[in-house]
Amino acid sequence: MTSIGGAASSGMVDWNLAVATATRLVRPGPEVSRDEARAVVSELRAHAKSSEEHVRSFTRMATDAAHDTPVLVVDRAGWVRANVAGFREILKPLLDKMEDRRGGGAGGAMMGAVGGKVTGVELGMLLSFLASRVLGQYETFAPPSRDLPAGANGGGRLLLVAPNIVHVERELDVDPHDFRLWVCLHEETHRTQFTAVPWLRDHLEGEIQSFLGETEVDPMTVLERLREAASSLAGNRSDEEDEGGRTLVEIVQTPAQREILGRLTAVMSLLEGHADYVMDGVGPAVVPSVGEIREKFKERRAKGASRLDQALRKLLGLDAKLRQYRDGERFVRAVVEEVGMDGFNRVWTSPNTLPTKAEIAKPADWVARVHRRTES
Repeated sequence: MTSIGGAASSGMVDWNLAVATATRLVRPGPEVSRDEARAVVSELRAHAKSSEEHVRSFTRMATDAAHDTPVLVVDRAGWVRANVAGFREILKPLLDKMEDRRGGGAGGAMMGAVGGKVTGVELGMLLSFLASRVLGQYETFAPPSRDLPAGANGGGRLLLVAPNIVHVERELDVDPHDFRLWVCLHEETHRTQFTAVPWLRDHLEGEIQSFLGETEVDPMTVLERLREAASSLAGNRSDEEDEGGRTLVEIVQTPAQREILGRLTAVMSLLEGHADYVMDGVGPAVVPSVGEIREKFKERRAKGASRLDQALRKLLGLDAKLRQYRDGERFVRAVVEEVGMDGFNRVWTSPNTLPTKAEIAKPADWVARVHRRTES
């Protein structure tokens, strides 16, 4: 197992144990021969490269070479390692704060060691669940490592999870070559967003750190949330249990945090909706069976899965992510129809031109504010 840092096993989370747990529990990928696996990896790399030109031409977004980031084709274990490294990076201020609150002394150190291992196991269980579901992911805050390189200017990398892509293309019974390109178009849009808009990464990181800095959560509350998720994963939820519980990201105590979370939700809706809009816009010209793929993929999203899967999706906030796709795509489509692609691209001018959560729901309000229009 690759260590993810010098002191990875200390503190509130045993990060190495999280990696070990997730990679041990994650489901095996679909059966493929060695030659087929090589061909899949090669094709995904080729599609990722061709997607650059398709996306940049359609969006009219000029990328900044100084902020370029790599594209990595990974397996499920590679996705786990990358995400643990990213979590460790972005959560460090919060975990340091929790460590300080726990206090020193032999008792505190012993409880910390035990708690860190418990949390590491529980985080690993959650990651093992997600690792078989993610097709691709742009890791905004990923630090570089020996086996997982990242952008030189502040990190960042695009991950394409090969076994998951193969699994879904087989499940949907669609043309594998078209499906792989279709996925790459969506993920390349995210890469383009961050390489063409260099301030976006720092803005998001600032918002997240502001949110974490406002957190006044007891360490046991975080452990309780992880245990609730782990209990769901183990199938211990009762069918009669109330489904109105909070997601892991909803441990929010202050008005300031709610305000920040609203801004973050709006940005994520924009980024996800923009990627869906671009994928559908480029698709017909370069993906012959895009109509069939899109229809089957929508049906797959709508059907969901088992009750256990649905409970976990709710707890982890994945249902909210699906709403972000829908709401964001409607926002982008409405704005482009009103002011064209160049008019829409004013969204990338500065943090002040990003849509608010209310404007995501009412695109005309964003157009009025940013384009200085008034309703007649």
